[in-house]
Amino acid sequence: MSHQTGIQAGNDVKGIFASARSGEEYRVLKIVIEDEALILGSTKKASQTWDKEYDSLVLPLLEPNDPCYILYRLDSSNNQGHEWLLLAWSPDSSNVRQKMLYAGTRASLKKEFGGGHIKDEIFATTKEELNLSGYKKHLSAQSAPLPLTSAEEELRQIKLNEVQTDIGVDTKTPTLQGVAFPLDKDARQALVLFNEKKINYIQLEINADQELIQVSSTAPTEVMDLPRRIPDDKARYHLFLYKHSHEGDSLESPVFIYSMPGYACSIKERMLYSSCKQPLVQTVESILQTDIEKKLEIEKGEELTSDFLYEAVHPTQHTHKQAFAKPKGPMGKKGRRRITRPPGEREDDD
Repeated sequence: MSHQTGIQAGNDVKGIFASARSGEEYRVLKIVIEDEALILGSTKKASQTWDKEYDSLVLPLLEPNDPCYILYRLDSSNNQGHEWLLLAWSPDSSNVRQKMLYAGTRASLKKEFGGGHIKDEIFATTKEELNLSGYKKHLSAQSAPLPLTSAEEELRQIKLNEVQTDIGVDTKTPTLQGVAFPLDKDARQALVLFNEKKINYIQLEINADQELIQVSSTAPTEVMDLPRRIPDDKARYHLFLYKHSHEGDSLESPVFIYSMPGYACSIKERMLYSSCKQPLVQTVESILQTDIEKKLEIEKGEELTSDFLYEAVHPTQHTHKQAFAKPKGPMGKKGRRRITRPPGEREDDD
């Protein structure tokens, strides 16, 4: 037997099914299992559009402890006739035997009614899943794109943040896109103190809930302390006053450091910090009223050595290499001159 449980509809139920498929009399059919047969529990007629009377007709049919099937007619149709929803109600409070019986018979009901008329099926254990709002959520979930892997999601976010420009005769430098979260009051005050050289280090973080950039730390910092200031599990922005000597001069160079510890951070955090970086740099330079000497991006604090900072601020100037010269020929006596004669011609005898 092709049915999983062997339970079928009687002739009277089959007659109701045929009438429901071909006419507009019925809006709702409730089907239950009794004495190992599919029987008609109740019916409801249509009086309004399907969505306006959905909750008022469906929800009263749901018993708190008893599973059932509900066939609900939509206002749409296909080439076979009216389209219907098959709602499989199986509350958690019903006993296991009933749940198994109804689960094993659902395919049989669908075959008896006519699968071509069933537009959609919903299995539910709570009324919230079967009300109109729950059905609309079900439709939204079905139409949503398939979930992306972490790599695919990151690539999608990167593409969304790419700068889109039109190239033409009037094209100028493209405006950098980004998320311009404002600095809170303490962060702005810290930048003022930094500009007055009363502090030499600021660590900034993003408060995503409040959409602000806030101060994490303003601890006094020397070059040897920088690696310890870089979190190994969170993204941060850092502003450091790099004091050093160069060619006999004592210099104080403001350095902006964007630390992102790779995949230790979520995709959302990586994309948020990446998008906010450029607008933040512009805001910092505006408050300091000067250009930042160097902007760095790192993954780990160990990268921030004294040599690394010095080379970043004062990159080595490579001298121009002399162009390759063609070597001269060998010195001394040249070889005998050779004359090539055409084929068949030979040199005359002396």
